Amino acid sequence: MPANGQSQWCERQIPQLQQLPRPLFARNESLVSAVGTPRHTHSWVQLSYAIRGVLHVHTSEGNFVAPPQRAIWISAGTEHEVFSSPHTEMRSLYLNGPSSSCEVIGCRVIEIDILTRELIRRFCELPVEYDEKGPDGRLAQVLLDQLLVAREVSLSLPLPSDPRLLRLCRFLQENPDDSRTLLKWSQNLGASEKTLRRLFLRETGLTFRAWRQRLRLLGSLEALERGQRVTQVALGCGYESTSAFIAAFRLYFGATPGNFFSEVA
Repeated sequence: MPANGQSQWCERQIPQLQQLPRPLFARNESLVSAVGTPRHTHSWVQLSYAIRGVLHVHTSEGNFVAPPQRAIWISAGTEHEVFSSPHTEMRSLYLNGPSSSCEVIGCRVIEIDILTRELIRRFCELPVEYDEKGPDGRLAQVLLDQLLVAREVSLSLPLPSDPRLLRLCRFLQENPDDSRTLLKWSQNLGASEKTLRRLFLRETGLTFRAWRQRLRLLGSLEALERGQRVTQVALGCGYESTSAFIAAFRLYFGATPGNFFSEVA
């Protein structure tokens, strides 16, 4: 489930494709309810992108989040789940070719600028079996070129492999407002605070405090995108004040909660 405590979602069917009709193939989906796929893999690269809504991709390495200005690369063979918020307008791109396979390894979140967004929208209007050697094929190549050089952004939440830390992280994903310190958690997990702090940094690259803050900020995106009041979102995420939430949000995303989604045209 998404890393924001939301557990009410319906299962979305995975398309049964034996092969792609073209090296670059698009799927359009209008998803009214919150939906998620079962864990699966496929033999081509996938770009999960939403014109509207917030996407979450879960792998064994961590969770990746994409609001409308972002998209998530998923490499071929990577086992993953995809979750979307209610009323999501999803545009999935599937890529099968040596160029994309070399460029996309694992999962990562990229920035979608205005040009790339419009290229995606136009490409998704093409017939499935577009003319690869004509203008449509050239459009597909320009789109692929833009995607492969897009700037990567840090909208991911790495997960530890240590069972004790993973238990802690799973609990916080369900309860982001839990404010217990690592010292308090050490008493429940059977390890010293020093050991947990060292393991957390080694396995996630983040301190416990930074990880929990990132969890809360990424988890706030769906509620903000739905238009929920900033004060409600802040308290629901575990912040003691709206001002503290806004300051942390601005530092991480480069925009205030009120302005972040207004950037989407």
